[in-house]
Amino acid sequence: MNKRKLIVAITGASGSVYAKLLLDSLLRLADQIEKVGVVMSDNAKEVWRFELGNQDYNHYPFTFYPKMDFNAPFASGSAKYDTMIIIPCSMGTLGRIAQGISNDLISRAADVILKERRKLIAVVRDTPFSLIHINNMKTLTEAGGIICPASPSFYSIPKTIEELAQTVVSRVIDLAGLEQDSYRWNEE
Repeated sequence: MNKRKLIVAITGASGSVYAKLLLDSLLRLADQIEKVGVVMSDNAKEVWRFELGNQDYNHYPFTFYPKMDFNAPFASGSAKYDTMIIIPCSMGTLGRIAQGISNDLISRAADVILKERRKLIAVVRDTPFSLIHINNMKTLTEAGGIICPASPSFYSIPKTIEELAQTVVSRVIDLAGLEQDSYRWNEE
């Protein structure tokens, strides 16, 4: 099995629990992963501290890159990172990517992933959507990206906020092509 090279981008949209649960899940799936590069916006760190009450993002064993580090390997297609997950994805980030504006490492990495025809998954969390948001999601989809709204499912009868958020994260992991044990509709 080919191991995956992943980029995880965390923006300042509300929903830090999604990013935390994804990083936790990637630790458990480490046997399928060659590398994980993480980039967080300044707002993402602030929102994480506010929503989760900690700075645990500092404790993950992944390589973290500053938001303006254009020397990060995944700032070029030659590094062959195969999947990028933006979780949560702010509408500002989505808009810059949809319009081809590469003004930080997150938008540059997304641009690289799209131009190389690799997998970009944007976990948008805002609601409601304006027509601008919808058009940016359409543009990103037409460019090959996947819009995965942070809309939890209830089939698994989640009991906690983390279990509810994990339904989104499990869907993202599936979209990224990683194998996991998770709830499957109508399977025993």
